[in-house]
Amino acid sequence: MNASRIALVVDSCTDVPPEDIDRYGMYVVPLQVNYEHESFLDKVTITPQEVYDRFSREIPTTSTPTPAVARNVLERVVADGYDRAVIVTISSGLSATYELMRSLSAGMPELDCCLVDTKNIGMGAGLVALAIARRLAEGASFEDIKREGDQIAKNTRVYFCVDTLEYLRKGGRIGEVTYRVGSLLDMRPVISCNEAGVYYTVTKAKGRRQSLKKAMQCVEEFAAKFPRSTVAVVNGDAAEEAAEVKSELASRMSGVQWWYEGQISPVLVVHTGPGLIGIGVQGEY
Repeated sequence: MNASRIALVVDSCTDVPPEDIDRYGMYVVPLQVNYEHESFLDKVTITPQEVYDRFSREIPTTSTPTPAVARNVLERVVADGYDRAVIVTISSGLSATYELMRSLSAGMPELDCCLVDTKNIGMGAGLVALAIARRLAEGASFEDIKREGDQIAKNTRVYFCVDTLEYLRKGGRIGEVTYRVGSLLDMRPVISCNEAGVYYTVTKAKGRRQSLKKAMQCVEEFAAKFPRSTVAVVNGDAAEEAAEVKSELASRMSGVQWWYEGQISPVLVVHTGPGLIGIGVQGEY
């Protein structure tokens, strides 16, 4: 529980590492992974590895948390003695989760909620939640977070590289022409979220290694705008490569106060496939 008696609620696609969820006592609202004949709760009843293992048989779809599951989490917050909560979600431009949580919290007058739309995905959103968690642990007030939440989100970016364009195509994130041309020429996009919180291609590179180099360059350039930064390196079934990226960044970047690492959620696995490397960066004055 937070010393400041303010609950912190996140959705499962913020990709906050499990140990930090425990450390800060976060409540997690799981999204869903849906197969033709069954559905699973993200990170609760299905793991990233199980999604990979089933890809050859079926590529699932994903969806927002069910209202019942999300409401149950908020009711647990109240039952645990909180009357105020900060709710941090992945981008409203990529998911209806923010709108769902806004609607549900509005119907619970016993819980005063501050919602933060991170305009980010995965560890980009996770860094926002972690920054807020650290502020609460330091004793920040509810009003402080209301005032600072959007700026924390604006100071945060995520850049990711996929090993194949196939899953972005199947999920409708890129078109058929982009997929075919990119695959033919081995052009790899470095993808981020724009100010509206929607995917866009920051830059492209030929081959895996060059795309990772460009992603690291983007991270360094963003961090250089601030005196201090936080960096996270996450992966989708590419732990060894992620460790190399983290090591390279650590040797080149100064002023990094916090480092995080981990795996992406099963829901994000569905959209990116195996081999994703994601780098989150957050600036701080």
